Amino acid sequence: MAGELWVSAFSLGGVVLGGVLTAFTQRAAQRSADRAEERRRLSATTELRRAEQVQAIKDFLSCAQHAERAAYTRPEPWGADEDGWMTRTQAVMTKLWTADRGVALLCDAALEAPARAYGRALNQAVWREIGDLEVNEHLEEHKNAFMIAA
Repeated sequence: MAGELWVSAFSLGGVVLGGVLTAFTQRAAQRSADRAEERRRLSATTELRRAEQVQAIKDFLSCAQHAERAAYTRPEPWGADEDGWMTRTQAVMTKLWTADRGVALLCDAALEAPARAYGRALNQAVWREIGDLEVNEHLEEHKNAFMIAA
């Protein structure tokens, strides 16, 4: 009888040990899977954020090109709203400033100052606050600074 008791005790001990090891293995596997899922989620979020930043920069550059085109097509002499140039250009400049704020919201803080400076230079070029300078001369430094920062 004592021998059967010891056999039963060892058998029960083996079952308990096996159960504990199985639970430990399952917990470790679940934690590993959770960490892998967290890494995947973080990677997807990072990629999505990067795509949003690139799109904000593209939008700003597109608006900047429209503003630059408006600066080159400004009617001389300056006066009335000839052929609706001023009306169209005000809409272009509004889009530029909206895109500038998109860059400020979504992109690194180091890009905000060059974007703002480039936008101001475009604004000055469009409304001819640049004196006798050519549009491209006035914009070159600010455009290059923005492109390098971007």
